[in-house]
Amino acid sequence: MKAMNFLMRKALLACLLFAATLSGNAVAESTEEGPWTLPRIVLQDVPFSISLADTTPTEDLWLSLNGERIELTPSDDGLSFSELSTGESQAALQLMQGDTVLAESTLTALPGWFSLIPALMAVTMALLLRNVMIALFTSLVLGIWMLYGFSAMGFIYAILDSCQVYVVNALTEREHMEVVVFCFLIGGLVGIISRNGGTMGIAERITRVVKNRAQTQLSTSFLGLAIFFDDYANSLIVGNTMKKISDTMRISREKLAYIVDCTAAPVSAILFVTTWIGFQVGVINDGLATIGNFEESAYSVFLNSLMFSFYPVLAIVFVLYIAGTGKDFGPMLKAERRAFHTGRVLSESMQHDAGPAPEEKDLEPKPGVPHRAFNAIIPMGVLIGVTMLAIYMTGLASPDRADDSLREIIGNANSFASMMYGSVAGCLTALIMTMAQRLLTVHEITESWFAGAKAVMLVIFVLTLAWSLSAVNTELHTSDFLISALGDTLNPNVMPLVIFLLAAFMAFATGSSWGVMGIMMPMVVPLAWAVLMHNNMTDAANMHLFYSSVSAVLAGAIWGDHCSPLAESTLLSAMASGCDLIDHVRSQMLYCLVVGLVGAIFGTLAAGFGLPWWICMLVGAALLWGVVQVFGKRAEDPIDIPAASSQSASESA
Repeated sequence: MKAMNFLMRKALLACLLFAATLSGNAVAESTEEGPWTLPRIVLQDVPFSISLADTTPTEDLWLSLNGERIELTPSDDGLSFSELSTGESQAALQLMQGDTVLAESTLTALPGWFSLIPALMAVTMALLLRNVMIALFTSLVLGIWMLYGFSAMGFIYAILDSCQVYVVNALTEREHMEVVVFCFLIGGLVGIISRNGGTMGIAERITRVVKNRAQTQLSTSFLGLAIFFDDYANSLIVGNTMKKISDTMRISREKLAYIVDCTAAPVSAILFVTTWIGFQVGVINDGLATIGNFEESAYSVFLNSLMFSFYPVLAIVFVLYIAGTGKDFGPMLKAERRAFHTGRVLSESMQHDAGPAPEEKDLEPKPGVPHRAFNAIIPMGVLIGVTMLAIYMTGLASPDRADDSLREIIGNANSFASMMYGSVAGCLTALIMTMAQRLLTVHEITESWFAGAKAVMLVIFVLTLAWSLSAVNTELHTSDFLISALGDTLNPNVMPLVIFLLAAFMAFATGSSWGVMGIMMPMVVPLAWAVLMHNNMTDAANMHLFYSSVSAVLAGAIWGDHCSPLAESTLLSAMASGCDLIDHVRSQMLYCLVVGLVGAIFGTLAAGFGLPWWICMLVGAALLWGVVQVFGKRAEDPIDIPAASSQSASESA
């Protein structure tokens, strides 16, 4: 029997090694391209390009695409065949020099709308199954299978590649790993300051000042607006800081996550001194570089576009309306009534699935330790202070930064490295203060740090799968299809609205606002300018259409991000607030849709037809106030509660 078990284990190991070899060979076959660089697949009637190696001879060089002769296109980036397209199910390629075949390959050409399937499937499954891990993994495998042309062996390769190739690549990308480490450090810091009584001390301090639920929600909102320099740091700090006090006031975790989420990215996107600025100006500049005789700088275009950022501004205004009035509607009202009348700040499904959140029990203050607020305030203050200082110092790192303004210096900073420095400094400060006061032993501090880090493991897994799916969407040319489908049908006056909706859909489907900005902005800037030139509308009176189109990419990306269960900011806000991800998305989506529609119609569209931006802002804010007053109700208002719930409420009280 032992011999049989040994042989079975050997056979299983051999099978796994063989499968891994198959996967590796499959990837090699798809990336070993000889004298040219080929896409894995192409989309029907969607332009693609093929670049050639520098060593390829250029005399009498041409390409045969399904029998059609294509001439070589020299460019600054090297030799390439650009704007290739096919309407057939395959793209038969031959690289020719004269009558000699240098290389040949046949690519699968899928219908363009196929590229949307994995992203839409991920979002739909996540909302229906309430399990984002299964939704992401299933969609990831489907997307990779599409890259293999839906072949039988391709399905096996897709399962193997999902982890061996895409997950590994996602985690080996430096910026992704910096986010992972930052999350672990913040989680560990929260673990220490929770266990040593610091977080409870803050909650008790705020409880003395804040007397009702509305004041608590406004305090959370203002704290979110105060930590404006980065959306990641904003979500993690505000959510973890306000969780205790919001539970005390019987505010649902869904409401806390909404306030955290909708005061993070919007404020970071529109203020002049944040970690977003450098990236946004950079991608705008990439687009301007393709426009001839355009004299305005990328930074000036960015500043002029801010006045048309209707969704980010109105999202903040709406949060303040909801928090200040204490009124809610839709799924959020249901969550708030549950929390207020029964004391259950978590949804029933989360209570049933996860019980009383055992990881939160590990973060309760150690029995007997004093609840001193400064044990949390000082480490958090060090985190913020060191991060801001590091942002400034890394922004000055380049020799040509000496004469830059403060905005430009911070815009050119290394935000990920700065947050890393700040979180390490915060952890060390919490450790030293805890040991100096003998609140916890070294062993207990270590356990507390790991308990806090363990609480972020789920979000790390989800982020990794989301990054992997985003890479697959890039290979499927999802954004190329959407842009090509709309690029030739744009009316100048509705162009900003179309761009806004396109950016929103892409961010919703991919879960990456920065990815959408990075992909769309270099395309939208020359596209918007070309549309204006085609209609003889490049004069100063019509420049608002250009600025509004630039702003629409940013605003649409944030809107789609807020509605997507795949978005990094959504994941981090839910994690920091201790809220189930799907509960957060479901309860927040109606609010985001309302604000997005008001901003799109009465902001972006109205401004496109010439209404001054400040009037659009005022009209949008007034309409949102009316929505809250007409449809909103307070959770404290009497409702008919089932007997079981009434008993639960009395017991918790």
